[in-house]
Amino acid sequence: MREPVADIHPTAIVEDGAIIGEGCKIGPYSIIGPKVKLGANVTIRSHVVIDGNTTIGSGCSIFSHAVLGTEPQNIHYRGEDTELIIGKNCQIRESVTMNPGMPDAGGKTVVGDNCLFLVNSHVAHDCILGNNIILSNNVMIAGHVEIGDNVIMGGGAGIHQFVRIGHHAFVGGVSNAKNDIIPFGMSDGVPGELVGLNVVGLRRAGYEKQQILDIRRFVKNVFESGGTFKDRLADIDPSQLSEVEKDVYDFITADSKRGFLNVRSAPKSQD
Repeated sequence: MREPVADIHPTAIVEDGAIIGEGCKIGPYSIIGPKVKLGANVTIRSHVVIDGNTTIGSGCSIFSHAVLGTEPQNIHYRGEDTELIIGKNCQIRESVTMNPGMPDAGGKTVVGDNCLFLVNSHVAHDCILGNNIILSNNVMIAGHVEIGDNVIMGGGAGIHQFVRIGHHAFVGGVSNAKNDIIPFGMSDGVPGELVGLNVVGLRRAGYEKQQILDIRRFVKNVFESGGTFKDRLADIDPSQLSEVEKDVYDFITADSKRGFLNVRSAPKSQD
């Protein structure tokens, strides 16, 4: 006997037009809109709402009261058919919200593969997120934010719109970022500051000791040496950089709408 294509609870509402992949499970009282596309083996718990032009990759698990693909929280939205695209094997925990894009900014919010979104985290319109990202409880991502692979954010962190966060960065809990965070950077505090490198993350990712030293030296030269930031960058010859230094250099010299987090100043001595 052939197994059913999907296991849909009788109280769930799956509107005509929705595409439900083989092996999906949709729990009690969940609502799936007419433009939603679910890949194979997606598990949806009870009381989930997925609406709009939303695509969810195979193997994702979505927990109760998550709301995905509803209208962007933007006063200029006028009902345009924009998209939310979520990659494979993501875990989206209770009460997470994600919005599609705005038509004047490309019209897409994109989330990569193997990401973990903990309770109450929010991904706003037009964000572009890479793979293997972890947003802890109550993390708030404003619109147009770009986040690289393997980024981890502590609980309650808030990211300003148009900020870029480089891969393997770490954002401390209950901190904010109003400016870009370099790859491998560690930020903390309110207002957020660059407090060092995510050395633990670098080691876990297989970076060698010399590579970590190269990054540390490069960051110190760019952010802490004399002269202006612009002058320090102008003095760098990219052809002389190691691969990991060039990685950070390319991020810094790319288009930035928000500038970069400042390095935390050393505490003043007490007389």
